[in-house]
Amino acid sequence: MTIARHREREGVTVGARPPGRPRRTHLTVALVGVDGAGKSTVSARLTGVDLPRPVKVIYMGVNLEASSLMLPTTRLLLAVKKARGRRGDLTASPMRDLDHQPGDATPTGSFKESARLGVWMLEEWLRQLVATAYSRQGRIVVFDRHFFADYYHADVHEGHVARSPARRFHGWMLRRAYPKPDLTIMLDAPADRLHARKPEATVEWLERRRRQYLELAAVLPEFVVLDVDRPLDDVVADVADLIRSSWKARV
Repeated sequence: MTIARHREREGVTVGARPPGRPRRTHLTVALVGVDGAGKSTVSARLTGVDLPRPVKVIYMGVNLEASSLMLPTTRLLLAVKKARGRRGDLTASPMRDLDHQPGDATPTGSFKESARLGVWMLEEWLRQLVATAYSRQGRIVVFDRHFFADYYHADVHEGHVARSPARRFHGWMLRRAYPKPDLTIMLDAPADRLHARKPEATVEWLERRRRQYLELAAVLPEFVVLDVDRPLDDVVADVADLIRSSWKARV
């Protein structure tokens, strides 16, 4: 779906709500963007902002150690891995496939990868079910990252790279069955500025990843690009204004 129209103000580009979308009294908001954009910082600040409803923040990323929500079996597996001195990753990061070019061959996968990804999909649905429960309680649910956005170019987008059957199924699930956020806000800044904040990847990689996030404007229903190369208070205020406007449009 393409964006019907845009309205612009300082630091903000807003995709309009498509005609015909039903009005609702609940709202889910995803903060997405390249590492260093401030997703966790901004989402945490929103819990103290005056908004139409209380905010519940849910981490929707692949780093298990950053999430308080996980299946008991996953928590046990994570504890065992940490006790053995291994990393706590349950599944491979979606970033692993993003350096491939369209048409490149990638490994066809293995039973171990399929099993790990199967467990990971249960984790994705667990967080979504918790989000739905909070939303029905009247909370505004803010996602710190979102699985659809992070996995889009690795597993969802057709024709990017060859994928294993498990990853194709994962992409199908995210595209066809997994709920999309009502409002997606991409926290954006020039790649060199993001690198200065978090220099764990090259400027070139950050720029490539940044452009991939920008492409989500064509596939997510209400997509906003927000310039975060400004004081944090201004960014938080703009995010809050966008949430208020989106909520107002649904009541």
